[in-house]
Amino acid sequence: MPWSLHGKKRMFNNKKIVLGISGGIAAYKCASLIRLLVKEGAEVKVVMTKSACEFVTPQTLSVLSKNEVLIDFFDANNNWHNHVALAEWADFMLIAPLTANTLAKMAAGLNDNILLSVYLSAKTKTFVAPAMDLDMYKHPTTKQNLEKISSFGNIIIPAETGELASGLVGEGRMAEPENIIAFLKSYFNSSLPLSEKKVMVNAGPTYEAIDPVRFIGNRSSGKMGMAIAESFAAQGAGVTLVLGPGNVTTANKAINIIHVESAEQMFNACVQQFAICHIAVCSAAVADYKPAEVSVKKIKKTGESINLNLVKTKDILLELGKLKKTQCLVGFALETDNIIEYAKEKLKNKNLDLIIANSAAEKGSGFGGDNNKISIIDKHNKITNFELKNKQEVANDIVNYIIEFLK
Repeated sequence: MPWSLHGKKRMFNNKKIVLGISGGIAAYKCASLIRLLVKEGAEVKVVMTKSACEFVTPQTLSVLSKNEVLIDFFDANNNWHNHVALAEWADFMLIAPLTANTLAKMAAGLNDNILLSVYLSAKTKTFVAPAMDLDMYKHPTTKQNLEKISSFGNIIIPAETGELASGLVGEGRMAEPENIIAFLKSYFNSSLPLSEKKVMVNAGPTYEAIDPVRFIGNRSSGKMGMAIAESFAAQGAGVTLVLGPGNVTTANKAINIIHVESAEQMFNACVQQFAICHIAVCSAAVADYKPAEVSVKKIKKTGESINLNLVKTKDILLELGKLKKTQCLVGFALETDNIIEYAKEKLKNKNLDLIIANSAAEKGSGFGGDNNKISIIDKHNKITNFELKNKQEVANDIVNYIIEFLK
């Protein structure tokens, strides 16, 4: 941790922070907030909505931050402000105050000002400090929007209780600048369990080409693997997701996604990433077989039947088990019968540390759905059973189990 000349820790020494200010009366507090951030060693650049200028002048904030304040996409001389470059410059973004209007736009992915453009371009963590009147803050839409942007990986700095601009007393005040600083310090000081870990997850199906328009595939949606990747990221891990074809997506910009289609492509990506990771969770439904030959042209319908010669694909888990040094390797076993027996056999034969067993025949779980029911078996054959839950809760159970297992 860097220190000042007076021997005191400077929490944000050399940190680059973009401060986004939206149009609420609490914007006047940002002068003090900037002073505190600069005092902690940060370099601060400010972006404001035009309505925020009604509450605090850009000139004041420019003097305090020692940087130009951006309000629009173009300056007075019609020079373009590069919002992408600013987003890439930042170590993290702080939006304070966050009004109900800007919150709703963030939740919906709208972009009609430079603050939102910087936010949507940012790949770093974004903190938000809501500020609005009591009834607005308590409105179901506000609660829903806060939950939604939180699911994107944003961190909410809770509003405080006190006297509001309307004269009401209640929850909705933007956290005081000193409390925002304290929150940020606490966040960065807190050691998330996996903050020093690199994790690889694979997810989804693979498509094995027959010809340019047809393929062999399966019903996997990738939802379970995506949920696991998001849960790892929430615990501080650096996550790479090797993702097969499908429609599953994440709004968490901290997750690095490698898109693949075939079993061969997934094999190559997983082997490469395994060499640099601490934990690997293989949840993908990789094809066991692929066509021996792929036609370069669409196969015409010329008879009552067609014969496909299938050959085995490379076994990703088996290969990773051979390559394993100090990594924690976790596999999945999706079966229709004899689930535990097959899972134990796979655990041993592929040199896994843990295996997640689940049933393709279990009502309400498995491919495509939003729920799953699992059992986790460790390398000592200890079995832990879990109830049917939604896949994000299942993912949290898996990640928490791995954290405890690593201890």
